[in-house]
Amino acid sequence: MRVVSIVGARPQFIKAAPVSRLLRQKHTEILVHTGQHYDDGMSGVFFRELDLPEPEHNLGVGSGTHGRQTGQMLMRVEEVLLAEKPNWVLIYGDTNSTLAGALAAAKLHLPLAHVEAGLRSFNRSMPEELNRVIADHVSDLLLCPSQTAAENLAAEGITQGVHVVGDVMADALVFAAERARTNSDVLERLGVIERKYLLATIHRAESTDHPVRLGNILAAFDKCEEPIIFPVHPRTRKAIEGLGYMPAEHVRLIDPIGYLDMVRLEQSARLILTDSGGIQKEAYWLGVPCATLRDETEWVETVQTGWNVVVGSNTAHIVQTIRSIEGPASRPPLYGDGQAASRCVNLLVGCNQ
Repeated sequence: MRVVSIVGARPQFIKAAPVSRLLRQKHTEILVHTGQHYDDGMSGVFFRELDLPEPEHNLGVGSGTHGRQTGQMLMRVEEVLLAEKPNWVLIYGDTNSTLAGALAAAKLHLPLAHVEAGLRSFNRSMPEELNRVIADHVSDLLLCPSQTAAENLAAEGITQGVHVVGDVMADALVFAAERARTNSDVLERLGVIERKYLLATIHRAESTDHPVRLGNILAAFDKCEEPIIFPVHPRTRKAIEGLGYMPAEHVRLIDPIGYLDMVRLEQSARLILTDSGGIQKEAYWLGVPCATLRDETEWVETVQTGWNVVVGSNTAHIVQTIRSIEGPASRPPLYGDGQAASRCVNLLVGCNQ
């Protein structure tokens, strides 16, 4: 079996790693990196730490407007697919790389599989929502992380090729968490103590592209007394600089970090503040309370169990949540058992016969 896997951003590198390891044991995988995230801190370090092989094709698209970036990716992905002639095209998540891969495969009538299918925020103003909806509607094999995701697809009339496999990020986290405790010294480098700091991440356009919203979130950080470690995405740093924001002494803005360092910080935080879908799940799996800096979440089960609170961008609400949140006594299993990658590969093989 010959599979072209398309990735381009940090969350996709994480999701692809466990699937890639299994695929390459018995099959041919051609890894395509669109270049959506391209510097070493956002890309290269993830390949090294996750034992992800160097991509066979690096398209070098880089940043740009949604239309320009997606158009460049679509053109270059199409060229790769025409040359490689795969049995399957495999896409992940909800980025512009996902959309470009989906459209290129669909227009060439190549079988398309979507890992993390069926997620919905029901907010069409999010570019991620548009990407995932379109990808799902042109995919042949829809690999869902949860039953809720499968039900979302059924509500849109998609019932063929739908399988609940669990979340491949759980597979990746099991691999990384073991390494992080022994191979990461990030706590020592930053001088922080376990459970005595908060971890914050902000990167989504709904946060960075709206100065008032971003300003309200940063104001909440300033009002907290605890240390906040805040690895800053390049797009977020540009937006913060545009606000002229000068953080309070306890708010530490640092450069992007590798996956093992990030997992170590997540494991040891008292609370995580994020607009990232992946980190909401990782917080849950690691048993760390999470406050989601958005108005909705695709990962509704984490909220229903009480481990995640959707706080939006209201300064007072964020501060109140930071001061009061505690993890519940129980944490039921969500999103599979760490064997999602194996199920994905088995389905690709079975549907290829």
